[in-house]
Amino acid sequence: FGLSSGLTGIHVQYTLVLILSTKPCEFGDLVQIKKQLISVISLCKERGLVHSVKWASELAFALDPLPKNELPPPAIFTEEDCQDLDAFGLAKSYFDLKEYDRAAYFLRGCRSQKAYFLYMYSRYLSGEKKKDDETVDSLGPLEKGQVRNEALRELRVELSKKHSAGELDGFALYLYGVVLRKLDLLKEAVDVFVEATHALPLHWGAWLELCNLITNIEMLKALSLPDCWIKDFFMAHMYTELQMIKEALQKYQSLIEAGFSKSTYIISQIAVAYHNIRDIDQALALFNELREQDPFRIENMDTFSNLLYVRSMKPELSYLAHNLVEIDKYRVETCCVIGNYYSLRSQHEKAALYFQRALKLNPRCLGAWTLMGHEYMEMKNTSAAIQAYRHAIEVNKRDYRAWYGLGQTYEILKMPFYCLYYYRKAHQLRPNDSRMLVALGESYEKLSQQVEAKKCYWRAYSVGDVERMALLKLAKLHEQLNESDDAAQCYIIYIQDIFSCGEQLEHAEVSTALRYLGQYYFKNKHYDEASLCAQRCCDYNDAREEGKALLRQISQVRDQTETSSTDLFGPLSSNNTPVRRVSPLDLSSFTP
Repeated sequence: FGLSSGLTGIHVQYTLVLILSTKPCEFGDLVQIKKQLISVISLCKERGLVHSVKWASELAFALDPLPKNELPPPAIFTEEDCQDLDAFGLAKSYFDLKEYDRAAYFLRGCRSQKAYFLYMYSRYLSGEKKKDDETVDSLGPLEKGQVRNEALRELRVELSKKHSAGELDGFALYLYGVVLRKLDLLKEAVDVFVEATHALPLHWGAWLELCNLITNIEMLKALSLPDCWIKDFFMAHMYTELQMIKEALQKYQSLIEAGFSKSTYIISQIAVAYHNIRDIDQALALFNELREQDPFRIENMDTFSNLLYVRSMKPELSYLAHNLVEIDKYRVETCCVIGNYYSLRSQHEKAALYFQRALKLNPRCLGAWTLMGHEYMEMKNTSAAIQAYRHAIEVNKRDYRAWYGLGQTYEILKMPFYCLYYYRKAHQLRPNDSRMLVALGESYEKLSQQVEAKKCYWRAYSVGDVERMALLKLAKLHEQLNESDDAAQCYIIYIQDIFSCGEQLEHAEVSTALRYLGQYYFKNKHYDEASLCAQRCCDYNDAREEGKALLRQISQVRDQTETSSTDLFGPLSSNNTPVRRVSPLDLSSFTP
């Protein structure tokens, strides 16, 4: 499995899992998958890879229990394992207590693969712990950027030699990849993680690290990945990260049908996917189901709180915050939930304080950096907001919220060129999100690039304008450019969209559209349409006087002349929904 043929002392306990994993395993054979999961749980547990243990354990729990005669045999020790047994046992006890330097000290000179991994991993975690402690103690953002894990360079040199000699197993390759990533050697890290997935396909940690380095679908397609059932979980996760939500949901659905219907991991991932496409009702329903199945779960609850925040569900958010505090108040997710609760109550200083607490617990918490940026924006502290968003991008360059937040910050600072750059980045990550397109259009408009602005507004409407502002902005832009026919057409479509949703009385800008259309039809001597628009203007306080004035003008003109024209809205139905009778103007020139 990628080791030198001359290397002695290869772990026999690897053999079972590697033989199983190198053969493609169909999802129909759930017994085989369960055996593989039990084997890899044991291997990861010995090496202190707790997150991979948890992931594999959750999947194994979702499958039916195995009968006694089907359980995988216990691990078989090699001669080297026996020689290192006492030192490994002692070091592992120190490792579990987070005494990493002490663990590494007693593992020096050990020859087994398992002991070597724990030795190197202890040194790596010792450096990370010291770096995090220094980061918490540092005062300003500039100092935080200078804090480094001092052990990384030494580890890279040692692991590189072993790698060249072909002496790294799947776990050691994973660690080598992590070290390269931390040193920003990203291309080399990708190659090593791919090698690690081939050497030990069932180790989820290597797949997850690979996820964090893939920036686009082309890069994903170019990778040569092992043919193993775990690849489906990786692809579903990757599609979610790349905002390819339709493909992600299809993949997760196929996994549920394959036999993982009880998996809380899959339910949580589907909920996150719906959160990403702002299907709030579906996401809330899934998170509530997740809470019923796993009431003490803290993972992903910060995402759940984001949904409650968007819906302004204050009692539910309060209950969630109190519940998580009872379970574990020193978890990152708990701090984020409390921060969201205070933000919903407009106590932005308190909210920022809790996001800072989350970052003290985990300086690489993406959500906390982004949310803290939002709070600083609310407090009009633009420099602190910029710093927070930049940290979020350092953690994950695919976080569109941070790019969008930076765009908004520079918009406040009236720096449109900067806005344009950051909104473009956000749009690249979320090409079908109307908010990014509207923001891009506004930036182009401020830079007097009206053609690009028109394209952005029309595209925003075409992909489904969630805030119902794109057509309005497009109409106003046409109005400014004296393109009255185009402006009128946009206002007509806008009014019909609002009326068809039954929102006409709640939406203040309808009166703006009616006012313009009334004048437009009056100038074009279409008095029936102008009269209807003027009558509708009288339904709105801010347009009532203009509506009455226009009706008087029409009355005066009609005394002198008569003209016939097509009715703009046609007969009004019982629900006041207008029926369009006009031919749409050609907007194809504005479609990118």
